[in-house]
Amino acid sequence: MAVSAVSLPFREQNEFLRRKLNLPTESWTDIYTREHDYAFVVAGANRDELVADFRQAVEKAITGGTSLEEFRREFDAIVARHGWSYNGGRNWRSRVIYETNLRSSYMAGRYEQLMAVREERPYWQYIHSDAVEHPRPEHEAWNGMILHWSDPWWQYHFPINAWGCQCSVRALSQRDLERMGKTGPDTAPPIVMEQRIIGQRSPNGPRVVEVPKGIDPGFEYVPGQSRLNSQIPPERPDPPLPGSTGGPGLPNTRPSDELPTPRPAPAGLLPPNLPAQDYAEAFLQAFGADMDTPVVFRDVLGERLVVGSELFTNAKGQLKSMKNERGPFMALLAAALRLPDEIWARVEWHHGQKKAVVRRRYVAQYLVEGESTPMLAVFELGVDGWSGVTTFRPEQDINDMRVGVRLYRREE
Repeated sequence: MAVSAVSLPFREQNEFLRRKLNLPTESWTDIYTREHDYAFVVAGANRDELVADFRQAVEKAITGGTSLEEFRREFDAIVARHGWSYNGGRNWRSRVIYETNLRSSYMAGRYEQLMAVREERPYWQYIHSDAVEHPRPEHEAWNGMILHWSDPWWQYHFPINAWGCQCSVRALSQRDLERMGKTGPDTAPPIVMEQRIIGQRSPNGPRVVEVPKGIDPGFEYVPGQSRLNSQIPPERPDPPLPGSTGGPGLPNTRPSDELPTPRPAPAGLLPPNLPAQDYAEAFLQAFGADMDTPVVFRDVLGERLVVGSELFTNAKGQLKSMKNERGPFMALLAAALRLPDEIWARVEWHHGQKKAVVRRRYVAQYLVEGESTPMLAVFELGVDGWSGVTTFRPEQDINDMRVGVRLYRREE
């Protein structure tokens, strides 16, 4: 079936997209396979406003029936508004964003529908679309094949299975099979895995993945399955991530390189045993804020962060400036937020709020009295933008903080 926004929208598809959280990225490999069930991304869109504008355009395409040419006009406007520099030609890139989001959300909704009727229609038939200009031989070979819904083959081959893939699945009953002259389902072909290198041009470098033959890397999963099984991301980082609620999240990717070389401390330590408010004020003054008046600060990527007293107060409004003995390090913590070594973003499950949230981590390390000392600031994305969660000097290895999508790395 050719991609047509007019023919696609239905409740399950819309709900699948609505539940996603916007996540900035640097490369298409930052979010991989089932992680797309939880995060809306556009590869290389590393600013929140840019991601939000693309999401609005995609949602309009799905719910309002926007054609590819109409979407391209919105694509042009978004690119011009944000000054976005992207890889690939304009027609190719806009088509990839448009078709991949429409098809993946459609098949995620379709999977939910198929699972709802699996008792009455337990057999699924693979349907290859004749509308594809350059069909893949494997997809053509699978056309018409009928397997039970629980066959392990579907875990890797439920469409969409590649860039530009328009394959689909339909449900059949036992009576349907009998009318086709069949007494039972077909036998699934063997799954032949092959190693592929991805991310050759990614800022985080290439890596090797295993995918079945005939499936493009990143498509070897069932769209929507993870989110349908649980609203909670499936994995926990090991070791636990500092500045989190200790729950699961994604992605859990860690870098292979080291942090930039520690810099000399740009400011001295504050005296010990000062009142908690004095320490908090010392941090806030670096941004022109105080305990009563927050400010909006733009980070090195241009993202707006609300810097205020919430960084130093608990849920009861009590000061927590001495948490983890961070008081004397307030000037360095402020410097880490202003010019970090790295910025990481991640979707995390918040047990207290019973929902997933997006958090950014600002990581830096300075030489303090000859020793490398890590600094961390954590911000959370809410309806009003990014607001501070905490900032402190972690006691564990600084590399434990480096997980998720790396949005920024300081050049040496």
